[in-house]
Amino acid sequence: MHTARRTHSFTESVIRGMTRLASERGAINLAQGFPNFPAPDALKEAAARAVHGDVNQYAITWGAKRLRDALARKYAEWYGMTVNSETDVTVTCGATEAMAAALLAIVDPGDEVIVFEPFYENYGPDAILCGAKPVYVPLDTTRELDLDRLAAAFSSRTRAIIVCTPNNPTGRVLSRRELEAIAELCRRHDAYAVTDEIYEHIYYEGEHVPLATLDGMRERTITISGASKTFSVTGWRIGTIVAPPDATDAIRKVHDFLTVGAPAPLQEAVAIGLETLGDDYYQRLKHDYQARRDLLCKALVDAGFRCTPPQGAYYVLADHSALSDLPDDEFAYWLTKEIGVAPVPGSSFFSRPELGRRLVRFAFCKTEEMLREAARRLAQVKHPARPVRA
Repeated sequence: MHTARRTHSFTESVIRGMTRLASERGAINLAQGFPNFPAPDALKEAAARAVHGDVNQYAITWGAKRLRDALARKYAEWYGMTVNSETDVTVTCGATEAMAAALLAIVDPGDEVIVFEPFYENYGPDAILCGAKPVYVPLDTTRELDLDRLAAAFSSRTRAIIVCTPNNPTGRVLSRRELEAIAELCRRHDAYAVTDEIYEHIYYEGEHVPLATLDGMRERTITISGASKTFSVTGWRIGTIVAPPDATDAIRKVHDFLTVGAPAPLQEAVAIGLETLGDDYYQRLKHDYQARRDLLCKALVDAGFRCTPPQGAYYVLADHSALSDLPDDEFAYWLTKEIGVAPVPGSSFFSRPELGRRLVRFAFCKTEEMLREAARRLAQVKHPARPVRA
């Protein structure tokens, strides 16, 4: 009964609901962020070898040693971070579990958790599941953070702030100046920064700056990432957490009781991917995604949507108000059923539905062939039969 009271107001994941609708209607699924192209051969071959080599039993609960060591080397080489693979790293069942485990480990009932809005749909519920109060701060697609408003959101009850950069769903890459301001507030209020950096290698403008690398932040930052987006293996569910030892100890306890451990053969494969894929892989990843971004953004603008090309990640948040006066959910269903392209209603990324009623989100982690077909279908939206309320 206690759990029911906490979760009774949650809705089913809108994103996964749109995936199901797209499948039923034969629509192109630009709702859920999973690639429709193959993962790197190096990872697939490594996974097959691990399975046939009988790496099929439980790994160490908090992560196979080979993967934890590979992650420690990665953070040192990419970001100059000193990470102890024995005391600082936890491997989870995806970044989604990582976020839940991190918050459950550090947040108590009555605490406050700052969440930038619009937000990935799990962040608010994750805070509520901890018995905490989410405090929402607007994040604009194009303008710098309102740092005064952000400062006002912190209080004596602030336990953590969730920072997602590159951001889902806005595509914003937070600047070093913005991150420095967040860091200063965390230090001032003795708060944790819980950073979702799952798109760390997918950005087109600016730079990716892990918050943990800023002065005084290594001991108060919980860095979340994973293999899903970088290696196009969203179904493998390999997430990672780098945190200071005290936080790691608590996170590992929560993780153990949530899921015990991530799949052992897939951990082995991700470790090999980290060890063997070089800079050319990551450069090609960004180049290919930028081409997909440009293709979809042009198609959306040509169809009559308003949107800003994202600086990172692989989503476009588009305003459909020039095309229809339907609210976001009805418009998304109409677009899926009648046009054959499925987006996500924008209200699923806001604390109050009215804030996202003119928005829908599209994912461009698809082949260029599929995106060109989506563009062809979206061109029909401008025809006189567009949906308008009677």
